[in-house]
Amino acid sequence: MSLIPAALATATVLGVAGAPAGLVLPPRVRGWVVGVLTAGVGVAGGTAGVAALGGSRWSAEVPGLLPLAGTHLAVDALSGLFMAVAGAVVAAVAVYGIGYVTGHGSHGSYGLGSRGAQAVLPLFALSLLLVPAAASVSTFLLLWELMALTSLLLVLAEHRARPAVLQAGVWYAVMTHLGLVLLLAGLSVYAAQAGGETFAALRAGTAGISPTLRGLVFVLTAVAFTSKAGLVPLHAWLPRAHPEAPSAVSALMSAAMVNLGVYGLVRVGFDLLGGGPAWWWLLVMAMGGLSAVYGILQAAMASDLKRLLAYSTSENMGLVVLGVGAAGLFAHAGNDAPAGLALAAALLHVVNHSAFKALLFGAAGSVLRATGERNLDLLGGLRARMPVTAGLFAVGALGAVALPPGNGFISEWLLLQSMIHGLEVPGVTTAIVLPLAVAVIALSAGLAAAVFVKALGVGFFARPRGEPATAAKESPPLMLAGMGLLAALCAALALVPGLLGGGLDRAVEAAGLTGTRPVAGGGLRVRLEEVSATLSPLWVIAALVVALGSVMATVNWATRRRQRRTQARLWDCGGGAPTPRMAYTATSFAEPLQRVFDDVLAPEQDVDVTPVRESAYLVERVEFRNRVPDRIEHRLYQPVLDLLAAAGQSARRLAGGSVHTYLGYGFVGLITLLVVLVVGW
Repeated sequence: MSLIPAALATATVLGVAGAPAGLVLPPRVRGWVVGVLTAGVGVAGGTAGVAALGGSRWSAEVPGLLPLAGTHLAVDALSGLFMAVAGAVVAAVAVYGIGYVTGHGSHGSYGLGSRGAQAVLPLFALSLLLVPAAASVSTFLLLWELMALTSLLLVLAEHRARPAVLQAGVWYAVMTHLGLVLLLAGLSVYAAQAGGETFAALRAGTAGISPTLRGLVFVLTAVAFTSKAGLVPLHAWLPRAHPEAPSAVSALMSAAMVNLGVYGLVRVGFDLLGGGPAWWWLLVMAMGGLSAVYGILQAAMASDLKRLLAYSTSENMGLVVLGVGAAGLFAHAGNDAPAGLALAAALLHVVNHSAFKALLFGAAGSVLRATGERNLDLLGGLRARMPVTAGLFAVGALGAVALPPGNGFISEWLLLQSMIHGLEVPGVTTAIVLPLAVAVIALSAGLAAAVFVKALGVGFFARPRGEPATAAKESPPLMLAGMGLLAALCAALALVPGLLGGGLDRAVEAAGLTGTRPVAGGGLRVRLEEVSATLSPLWVIAALVVALGSVMATVNWATRRRQRRTQARLWDCGGGAPTPRMAYTATSFAEPLQRVFDDVLAPEQDVDVTPVRESAYLVERVEFRNRVPDRIEHRLYQPVLDLLAAAGQSARRLAGGSVHTYLGYGFVGLITLLVVLVVGW
């Protein structure tokens, strides 16, 4: 008997039970009960996902649950991977959330501890697990909308505390529902042409659809899915919603929800549509590459810690989509080996990113809870005051910079391997595109190192720059425990990623790239059978430890041989002891990068000199302002907003207050509709 239906049923029961518990229970027990139920949702859903990755499959139909169409569910290895990731993140974040809500100094009347947020949280967690299990258009859209609405309510949880939360909620609501409209249009056209709305009917009917309509379906759904994944230029909601949401919600959105955009792209593009022409995947690769570079550049400029992490999500999702696009391009050329490897690398990076990004958002929430600050320029000195949080943030940052021994290293190495071996695919397109893709991966990795050196160095190792940082205290044990679970997952993925080899192979096969086994090997190594390459992360880390120990031993031996010197105060040129104002801030750390990419970022700078009233030659105050706006948002979205505002003002003239005029509008509208129906018929 399959474990999947029992696990999904358990997750559903716990998630549904969590909603009334959040509404009716008193504050002193609400956080505990809802947190435990939400953690149970994650464990149960993760169990179903692991079972599917192990080779189990399951499908079911519930005719009476949805009117007309019914409910169709199916779980394969591709669904299982995203369910396992979401389940692990939900379970760890739920433990973290209990400490976040119930710890000393938390607020139970608003924010994540409020009745509304606690009622919605388990439903959001459940939707993250059920979206990959949908097996029909109606079921998928219903669960997708449930995920969007519950996440929107959680983003707005702290709207009483900060006015910026409402603005972020509006942006998120508009962008996510524009995506829903495109998704509805694309899948409706697809179902109408295929002759059925179940995924099985879509697969069977794809061959009879014209290439033009298939391309239309792919473009509409790809735009919707990449918007959910936070890819440029559809990313405008992400750097707003993630920072303003409660930190536990930010972790769920950035480490689990955005993954479902990738899932939808793979499911529709590969599995249902069966692949497509090269221009599909070149478009996807272009969006992925642009997001990777632009996202990490904006992260490098950001001084808001959670905004920095949000833009890092856009970068990492860009790398994932770059791998998905490369897989489609290779598959179109008939080269299954690099196609399977590129898709496996993309899916592995989904897993790795979820682990370290949930950990980083958890640590950022720990900092915010202790200091009330997200601005790195006002933090510092947290390593001594919050040593566990600092260490856990360092583990997550190590994964984000894609260097050993971080867990992000292996997936980006696999992605590079797929691009390099993809150069063997003949054609001018691959000869031009793949070197650019390799350059994008290398550039984003280098900039990511600078970003997280800035975040860790300025926020945790520099001197404290204010009273909030000076008075910071370590977070409650349950918050640390939740982050510790995620850190342990990061360590496991870094040391023994080969354990996922079989599951990745099955997920790639479930996506439609059959006949390939891109990733194999045991737990201590990753072997790429199709391209004859092997990597053992454990040995790489061991070599790094030995090298570091040798250097430290050599330095220690050399210093002991020197003649002992008398300690004396260093000459400071009369400047006195350094102060926190003399240290690097996040803004000054990013200034050299800002100069290098000045034409891309288009920073806004202004110097305001105020002279003394009695003399224009004496200066009373000099004020320097520096701002790096989101250039794409400014150029793309602002004209649209201005046009809508102008249209709204113009439309007010139509409302003159005359009933006869309004009746005339209705008559003209009715006649127009009848004419359209007659012509269409």
